[in-house]
Amino acid sequence: MINKSALYIHIPFCDHKCIYCDFYSIITSDNVNNYLSSLKKEIDFYSQIYSTTHSFNTIYFGGGTPSLMEPEYLGEIISYLKNKFKIETNSEVTMETNPGTVTKENFISFNKVGVNRISIGIQSFNEDELKFLTRIHSSQTAIDTVHNAKDAGYKNISIDLIFNLPGQTREKWLHNLNTVFTLPIKHISAYSLILERGTILNKMVLDGKVELEDDDHDADLYEMTIDYISNKGMKQYEVSNFCYAGFESVHNNAYWHYKDYLSFGTSAHSFMNGKRWSNLSSLKMYIDAIKKNENAVISIEEISKVEMEEEYVLLALRSRGLLLDEFRKKFGNDWFVRNEKLIDQLVQEKLLVKNNQIIFLTPKGFAVCDEILSRLI
Repeated sequence: MINKSALYIHIPFCDHKCIYCDFYSIITSDNVNNYLSSLKKEIDFYSQIYSTTHSFNTIYFGGGTPSLMEPEYLGEIISYLKNKFKIETNSEVTMETNPGTVTKENFISFNKVGVNRISIGIQSFNEDELKFLTRIHSSQTAIDTVHNAKDAGYKNISIDLIFNLPGQTREKWLHNLNTVFTLPIKHISAYSLILERGTILNKMVLDGKVELEDDDHDADLYEMTIDYISNKGMKQYEVSNFCYAGFESVHNNAYWHYKDYLSFGTSAHSFMNGKRWSNLSSLKMYIDAIKKNENAVISIEEISKVEMEEEYVLLALRSRGLLLDEFRKKFGNDWFVRNEKLIDQLVQEKLLVKNNQIIFLTPKGFAVCDEILSRLI
């Protein structure tokens, strides 16, 4: 049986490190060509294992800022992947980009080499908020970037936004949401500001230079977000993601629906056949490891049945809901027996909906998703 899976490629090169970012990125163009050679060797290594057992319907370029590369650079990777793996016709091919890093002409060139979906890291349309986040673009540049992508022929455009920034009022966040729906986008990822260890923002908070908003304000903005975007005709298909019909992210759904995914590059994480592993983060160490071993794995984990069951529940409830027949075929009925009373209680509290086919979170449940999952897992 051929498993339908996802491919991810990490492009670590960036032109600026934002204060909240904890993804591996480097502000240099050194080793760009060596990195491409290493990616190909890593692709060769895993193609010998998975090329006959898996097919792939999505390729995702994340970073870093993949759009800083020449279109031919990504095109060469796409072609190489198609030569080594079974890539389905009309697969989703996403490229992350930041406003101001790519022109309309470059968008056209990226489209020609196979990129058909654009994800733009806008984060805010408020100039003060952009300055706080140390973004290097303006609100107008963000707007222009979306229009440039549309004019270049992209029909599938997603944007990222961050809410609950320090000092962000309901009115400021509403301005962001109002601006979004003047733009030709099909998908929104709206995330609450998360304090990640090791980031510049984390140190600023520890040093008392920045004070974060409280949980009640965060929940208020989140519920406001759900209501506003839903009233605009988009559906919420994951805790932080919304889209018009037919524009769910195929790639992200692979994660949320607990499908296999194979990733390449620095700091990349993979999950295949019940096994999870991650790559070295350092660019130099990654390149050296590939030369020596043809892979750059730094840690590997075999997932137990109990762990798989819990992860499946967690991801399902964060997204489409827990499909009961599918779950029972995979894991049996023990989890439902253990949690029957709690599930009924959550239904009574209007945090969950349950019928014969599915259990899913209500909008009220999404607002306290982490709390619910901690009770169930």
